[in-house]
Amino acid sequence: MSIEGSKTYIAGRLSGEDWKRLKEKLAIGGEQEAWASAYEDYFLQRLKLRYLDPIKVLDHQGAWEGEGFSIVSIQCALIEFLSATRRGEKYRFLKRGETLGPHEYSSSSALFQDFLSSVPPFSSTFDDASAKEFYQSIRCALLHEARTRNGWRLWVSGTRPIDLIQKIVYRKALQAAISLYLEDYGTAILSDPALQAAFIRKFDDLAD
Repeated sequence: MSIEGSKTYIAGRLSGEDWKRLKEKLAIGGEQEAWASAYEDYFLQRLKLRYLDPIKVLDHQGAWEGEGFSIVSIQCALIEFLSATRRGEKYRFLKRGETLGPHEYSSSSALFQDFLSSVPPFSSTFDDASAKEFYQSIRCALLHEARTRNGWRLWVSGTRPIDLIQKIVYRKALQAAISLYLEDYGTAILSDPALQAAFIRKFDDLAD
């Protein structure tokens, strides 16, 4: 989130207070027009400004001199957010002796891996084993060490997001899968009660 004065901005110039006003119009299984507004104005705008547009800038201005590491790092952060939003969960750092509450997670591994291996279109490429390998050798290695591990490489173009045999991540194919997911999710959120309830939980947390 971004904070300016007393306002918390969660999607461009839309604040937590704006979300609370829109939420009054949202009903689980209710009017699709309100859900379309929630998806476009809050979810998609947040992703566009914070993830998708920066990826485009890096891609368009890149010179094949290492910008792929930044791009895939952003993609990994985005995948975690997509999974958390789909589940309606929020991250919580656990102190010694504490336990997680409902709809909280303290480790991203299961969240990240289950999303890749079970949610289309990612599930057509990833199974449990390859999702775990991607999480450990790509996601964690990039975000914690600014590198890949275990022989994995980042390339630009390919027909699938990863080649498990050659150990290659094709970032444009991964981005295409993300774009397809966003389209499918945008349609599903209009009528899927479970996704709608999860969406409200997630944006309530962002607006808090």
